[in-house]
Amino acid sequence: MTALRARIESIWYGGAPVPFWLAALVPAYRSLRAIHLAPYRFGWRVPKRIGVPLIVVGNLTAGGSGKTPLTIALVEALRLRGWKPGVVSRGYGGVQREPLLLDDMPTPARVGDEPCLIRQRTGVPVAVGRDRHRAALLLLERGVDVVIADDGLQNPALARDIEVCVIDGQRRFGNARLLPAGPLREPLARLAGIALNVCNGGVAQTGETSMRLVGDMAVPVTRSASVRPLESFSGQRAHGVAAIGNPERFFDGLRAHGIDVVPHAFPDHHAFAAADLAFGDDLPVLMTEKDAVKCTAFASQSFWCVPVRAELPEAFFDAIVDQLRARPKGQ
Repeated sequence: MTALRARIESIWYGGAPVPFWLAALVPAYRSLRAIHLAPYRFGWRVPKRIGVPLIVVGNLTAGGSGKTPLTIALVEALRLRGWKPGVVSRGYGGVQREPLLLDDMPTPARVGDEPCLIRQRTGVPVAVGRDRHRAALLLLERGVDVVIADDGLQNPALARDIEVCVIDGQRRFGNARLLPAGPLREPLARLAGIALNVCNGGVAQTGETSMRLVGDMAVPVTRSASVRPLESFSGQRAHGVAAIGNPERFFDGLRAHGIDVVPHAFPDHHAFAAADLAFGDDLPVLMTEKDAVKCTAFASQSFWCVPVRAELPEAFFDAIVDQLRARPKGQ
């Protein structure tokens, strides 16, 4: 973790005072966001519908909160209930700008790590592009009858039927200030307009649905060995690698299995090179699944990824299906 990143983390989540130069930039951020939303607030532009129901999964804070595991869980739950879901994403971290439907072997450097992970884990159609409306239309060609937008709460261009906000149950909203003085992309008042709020870890507050991320297996990144229970590393020293919004959650999960973790936190969506993981020893390297998709080209047999699955009450998914069925026809 760089000194600047550590400093920002201490301000946003550690109770450190906000320096004047960060506080002075908040009005600029607020103004830019108002300009971004103005065409839709004044009716100059209208959010576009795609012809099938759209579920937006997002959060109010900068960085990760568990959106991708929830998106994967939602895909699987909808499929079990007879729907044909697809996923649309901006493809953050990739270079692809025009709408693109992912193939079976997507490249993280081109389309982003999270779309690659979702495609590999679920097998459902996944599309990326800066214009997410155009990208979502590509999914309809594959027979998709419900689209999930991964990280789309702040995108006013898409008309959505259901919004789901994922909240980091450990860090919550930090100092509850807008960027860059705090982690908030939008004011906390935005929560009042979101029907489904999911609390990832920690203690869910009134009106929130609890979500638990479970990672209990280790998968060889090279696929050259068998899958192992994560607890088989118990009592061993191992490198922990995480380029996610809250790396400590991953490291704590490893420690909970009795692993002596040497933590290596990288910025979210970090583009790994072999040198980043050359630690000069033969200890096992345990990493998140999102990071593993970017390391396959240079992975050694000591590299293992720890997939996580999101566990939520079945009633949560039933409520979403009920809302989908209640959606007016023809929209």
